[in-house]
Amino acid sequence: MAASPSPTPLPDLSTALAAVVAGAAPGIVSLGAHRHHASGFVWRSGLLVTADEALPEEDTFTVTLPGGDTAEAKPVGRDPTTDVALLSVDRSDLAPVALAPTTVAAGAVAVVVGAAEGAPTAALGIVSRAGGPWRSLRGGDIDARVELDVRLRGGSEGGVAFDAAGHAIGMAVFGPRRRVLVIPAATIERVATALHDHGRVPRGYLGLGLQPVDVEGREHSGAMVVSVDPQGPGAAAGIHQGDVIVAWNGEPLHHMRALLQALGADSVGKTVTLGLRRAGTDHQVSLTIGERPAH
Repeated sequence: MAASPSPTPLPDLSTALAAVVAGAAPGIVSLGAHRHHASGFVWRSGLLVTADEALPEEDTFTVTLPGGDTAEAKPVGRDPTTDVALLSVDRSDLAPVALAPTTVAAGAVAVVVGAAEGAPTAALGIVSRAGGPWRSLRGGDIDARVELDVRLRGGSEGGVAFDAAGHAIGMAVFGPRRRVLVIPAATIERVATALHDHGRVPRGYLGLGLQPVDVEGREHSGAMVVSVDPQGPGAAAGIHQGDVIVAWNGEPLHHMRALLQALGADSVGKTVTLGLRRAGTDHQVSLTIGERPAH
């Protein structure tokens, strides 16, 4: 007599994933303004988190809550460098999503839960890359590098990524070339708290308008000073329009992006040495990094 086939684990997996989506749904919302649509989630009572890049610069947004009711949300603060936006909504009955500072590994299953018109949406994928802290192209400090191999619909950006155990590991956003990245729970907690308390995340400020240039006689590029804030750190350090920054703390400046990435929240108040090319000769100046004005 032939042995009966072993039971397939697929029904169990399907049931488990459906349970993750159902459990998350009460805390997931959809947001819109004009033709822009995104997902978001309840961070704390009356506060929503979503992807900054997914929303236009507006004063109010329409939020569709689980079940289809709508409400008005207003920005509390936005941080483009980490892609975290915090909104307030006059509703205290929404269930917050419990973010978990969980470590994930490449190859692990992940499901992204978003929302559309009051109903949950789901996309299944795997963790294609898992690594340590990194800095975004805009200079934001991200606590872990997590990329997902998943096809994500546009309106799901700002939704929550869950691991197979149902832990909310972070927020799903689009990176370069529509690659899906996860802004991890630790980053969201840190940035959203700063936005709630101060309306912004502190960023370093040189008080200089810069543009990339090639420097004659050097293998590396530089950053030409095209404008100087008279009240800024650059002016206080004696930097002039037309100077070219060629080094940062003794290291050659390879590209403008490296300079911008050096101006993270932890740079405020630090003193750095800048190598300058001025009228064909080299100079060094010390500059104390300031805090970028709110506007």
